[in-house]
Amino acid sequence: MSSPATVGWERLLTDGETVARYWSHVLRRGPDDCWWWTGGLTDTAHGTYRAGSHTTSTSRVVPAHLFGYRLAHGHDSIPAGHVVRHTCDEPPCQQPRHWILGTRGDNNRDAAARRRLAGHALADVRGAAGRARAVQAAIAAAEGPEQIEAAIAAALDAGNPSGARQNPLF
Repeated sequence: MSSPATVGWERLLTDGETVARYWSHVLRRGPDDCWWWTGGLTDTAHGTYRAGSHTTSTSRVVPAHLFGYRLAHGHDSIPAGHVVRHTCDEPPCQQPRHWILGTRGDNNRDAAARRRLAGHALADVRGAAGRARAVQAAIAAAEGPEQIEAAIAAALDAGNPSGARQNPLF
């Protein structure tokens, strides 16, 4: 993936086709729910997105949540040394209300504090990537919009054999 300095965020974020293609990979749900990324995933379950045109040298592969964060807050909204953290602990989530800035250390401390909580996203037996792929498959297999929520819930439950529930900590 491209480094933040070489991406050309301002140009990408103002390109209507690039923005529309980004949103075509986001399953937008309720105002407090995760908005699931339905495109490509990294090994850590973060969305990956080719921003810009495939036919020019201006195309860049970027983390989807960084594109989304900058789309919501401006091209220069992530200071050097900061990362976009997911308060929901779902790496593919594209819900702007679930993102906060912090350092990599903040992000690591968050994960360490929550990964052993029963029923928490970080404790999924499939790991983050397995969880994300299961949700994507459930969304794709749902037979209509009215079945998507039940499909997502079933996919999430499958990674939590104990049945315990942990509410987000934020």
